[in-house]
Amino acid sequence: MYNAELLSDRIAAASLERRRNREMQRQDRIFNAKVRTIGIDKEALDSQVNERKKKEQAEAESLKAYAADAVRNDKAACLLDQCQLKDERLLQGAIEDFRLNFQPRWSRREYDLSNPDKIRGQEKIQMLPGLVGEDPDSQGRLKKQQEQLREWSFQQQHELATARHQQRQEGRLQPVLMLDTDTLTASSQNNICPCLTLAEQQYDQDRVDLDNKALQLQTIEEERRRTVALATKNFNLTKAAENAEKRWKEWQQQEEDNRTDILNQLQGELLSESQEQGISVLGLPRLSPNSYKGLADEQLQHIINCQQQQIDEKRRIQAEQQQEELQQDRFRVASARTALLMERQQARINKQLRRTQDNTNAQLAEAHHEQTKYLEKVYTNIPDDSYFSQFNTSSR
Repeated sequence: MYNAELLSDRIAAASLERRRNREMQRQDRIFNAKVRTIGIDKEALDSQVNERKKKEQAEAESLKAYAADAVRNDKAACLLDQCQLKDERLLQGAIEDFRLNFQPRWSRREYDLSNPDKIRGQEKIQMLPGLVGEDPDSQGRLKKQQEQLREWSFQQQHELATARHQQRQEGRLQPVLMLDTDTLTASSQNNICPCLTLAEQQYDQDRVDLDNKALQLQTIEEERRRTVALATKNFNLTKAAENAEKRWKEWQQQEEDNRTDILNQLQGELLSESQEQGISVLGLPRLSPNSYKGLADEQLQHIINCQQQQIDEKRRIQAEQQQEELQQDRFRVASARTALLMERQQARINKQLRRTQDNTNAQLAEAHHEQTKYLEKVYTNIPDDSYFSQFNTSSR
């Protein structure tokens, strides 16, 4: 007969194999002390560590590629910026050359046709007219100023010579009319011009007269100033005396007013000790705060009686508290004595129990020792490793 394998047999064999594999895996997990004590899956953790390292490596490579792209872009931007600056400089130089060669200043609309060389002469001047700086016509203006000063000097010299000549003519005619023949003869013999000597004497005499008149005027002015200063001093002294007298009278009046005010305060109702002033105009229960002078005798006696009652009440309460504290102290002492007696009794009971327990333990030890001797005589076959290896072979 042929052995025909049924479907149910194959299913049962597969199920048995599957259970056998699970049992083997379970035994590996349970009998492996390291895995059982640590309680982790090392392979899974290693795979996670490898995945994390791969991920970090991929991120580092991507960052490195990004940094390389950024550096390359920065270099390209710098090159483009340099090229643009170079083109701008070349363009600006070309514009300047074109303006210099084909757009000079004299070709502009403000070029003066009647004076073609005006702007050509100002080609080197780059400052607006009217501003502080280089002046194109400074040499010509300086020359004109020097000529004008020279003309003014010549004119002043001419006017001064004319005035001196006129003074000499006037001085020569006046003294000649007063001279006699003897003076003229003496002057002719001494070869001295009498006209010039008299003019100088007259000039000196006029100067002396002017000096004397100036001294008189100065003396009169000093006398006037001295008089004004004396009058001012007297006026100031008079005003000072009046002010001092006025201040003295004001001080006396103020002292008198202060003395009168003090007397009024001392003799008035404000500083008096009358208790009727404290009663308000609305009635006896009310008091006036600004005129209150203290309590009456009846009110003081009532307050003293109230205070004495409070003192007596406080003393009574303190006596009751002391009595209660004494009772509590007695109760605590009695409780402590009772607790001490109970502790001593419990100690005696514990000592007795300990003695009884020691005797019992000694009896048990003796019985255990006798049983051990009996077992050593009865059980002579000692189990070895082969006996213990038959246990703990399944995970169930």
